[in-house]
Amino acid sequence: MFKSEYLNRVYAEVERRDAGEPEFLQAVREVFESLELVVDKHPEWEQAGLLERFVEPERVLEFRVPWVDDEGRTRVNRGFRVQYNSAIGPYKGGLRFHPSVNLSIMKFLGFEQVLKNSLTTLPMGGGKGGSDFDPKGKSDAEVMRFCQSFMTELYRHIGQFTDVPAGDIGVGAREVGFLFGQYKRIVDRFDGGVITGKGLSFGGSLARTQATGYGLCYFSAEALKYLRNDSYAGKTVIVSGSGNVAQYCAEKVTQLGGRVVAMSDSKGYVYDPNGIDLPKLFDIKQKRRARISVYADEVPGSRYVEGCKNIWNVKCDIAHPCASQNEMDAEGAKALIDNGCIAVFEGANMPLTPEAIALVQGAGLLYSPGKASNAGGVATSGLEMSQNSMRLSWSFDEVDEKLHGIMQSIYKACYDASVECGKPGDLMVGANVAGFLKVAEAMMAQGENLRSDFVTFP
Repeated sequence: MFKSEYLNRVYAEVERRDAGEPEFLQAVREVFESLELVVDKHPEWEQAGLLERFVEPERVLEFRVPWVDDEGRTRVNRGFRVQYNSAIGPYKGGLRFHPSVNLSIMKFLGFEQVLKNSLTTLPMGGGKGGSDFDPKGKSDAEVMRFCQSFMTELYRHIGQFTDVPAGDIGVGAREVGFLFGQYKRIVDRFDGGVITGKGLSFGGSLARTQATGYGLCYFSAEALKYLRNDSYAGKTVIVSGSGNVAQYCAEKVTQLGGRVVAMSDSKGYVYDPNGIDLPKLFDIKQKRRARISVYADEVPGSRYVEGCKNIWNVKCDIAHPCASQNEMDAEGAKALIDNGCIAVFEGANMPLTPEAIALVQGAGLLYSPGKASNAGGVATSGLEMSQNSMRLSWSFDEVDEKLHGIMQSIYKACYDASVECGKPGDLMVGANVAGFLKVAEAMMAQGENLRSDFVTFP
C-alpha cells in the first residue's frame, strides 16, 4: 500500500478502529499518500508516535438534541462536535446541519480542517461539528428551537480560546444568529469571538459571506497564472452547488472575466449558455429558498436537467465542485476530460473521489484540493475573531485585501512544498505536506507523547 512501513502500520490501525467510517478513511489515506514523500526524512515522528496522535481526534462529542416542532411533537436528532487538533490554536471549524451527517463525515471534515487551518497561517486548530437535522422545509420557529437545544449542550464545550464554531452546509446567517443568541443567554456575557459568521450588527465581518467563494477564485487565479500563464478571462466555467460557496464563486468568476454556464442543487442542474443570471439566482436561493429548477422556469434560453451529477457532462474550461464530498466520481471526471476541461479547483471539502482525482491529474489538468483552495472561508472567520478581540470592524475592502493575500500565500506554500517533494505543481501533495509540517512541528514541541508516569499533578 505505502512504501513506508510506519505509514502502513498506522493506517492499518486506523482501518481496524474506524472500519465503518469510509469518508474518514478516504481523507486519511489521501494525506498519507502525500506524507510518504517526507516521512523517511523525519524518523523522530515514529519515535514520538506523531502520526498515531495526528489521526486520532483529541475529543469527540456526541449528544442528543431534542426539540419541539410546530405541531407540538418532540423530535430528536444527533449532535456532534469533533475537536480534532489544537496544536496551533483553538479548535476552529463549521457546523453542518444535513441528514447525511454522521461520525465518519464529522471526523473527515475535522481532519481536513486541521490542515486547512494550518495553511491559512492563522493560529487556529481544527474541528468540525453538526447534526443530522435538516433545516430544509422547517419554519423559522422550528429552526430556532432546534438551534437553542443544540447550543444548550454545545455551549459547555466551546469558547473563544477553546473551540470556535462557524457555519457550513445548512448553517447560514439565520442559524448562526439563533446559536449565538442561545450561547449569550446561557453564559450571560457577550463573547463575540465564540462563533463566527455572525450578522454585521453583532460582531460579524464584512466579506465573510463571500469569503469561501472569492478565496477559491483568488487561489485558482494564482494557479492559472503561474502554472499555465492563463486566467479566467474568456473561460467557460461550471460551478456545482448553489449555496453560499457556489454563489460567490460564480460572482467572482464573472468579475474576473469568466462565464458560469451551469449550477446545481441536490436534485439537478440548470444550464444557461448566456451565463448564469446571478441576481436571479441570488433571489431564488437567498430570498425564496427555492429549488434551482425555478431558474429554468423564469430565465428564457436556460434549461433544467434532473440529476446533479450530470452537471459534469456540460462542456467547460474550468470546473469548480462546490457542493459536497464525493460529488464527482470517475465518470464525471472522464466527461470533463473528454470535453476539454483544463482545470478542476475544489470549493467543497473532498468533492472528488480518489478515482476522479487520479483521472484528472493523470490527464494533466490543474487540480487543487479543497483544504487549500476553499480555505478562504475559515481564514476570514479568523479575521472575524481578530476583529472581535480588538473591538473593531474592518471595511469590506480591507477584509477582501487580507483574504486575497492569504490565498496567494496558501498557493505559494503549496507550490513551494510540491517543489521540495519533487512534484512541482502537484498542489494536492503541496497542500497536504505544507499543512502537516506546521502542525507536526507544534505537536513535537509540545511533547504530547509524554508517558503518564512522568506527569505530576498539583
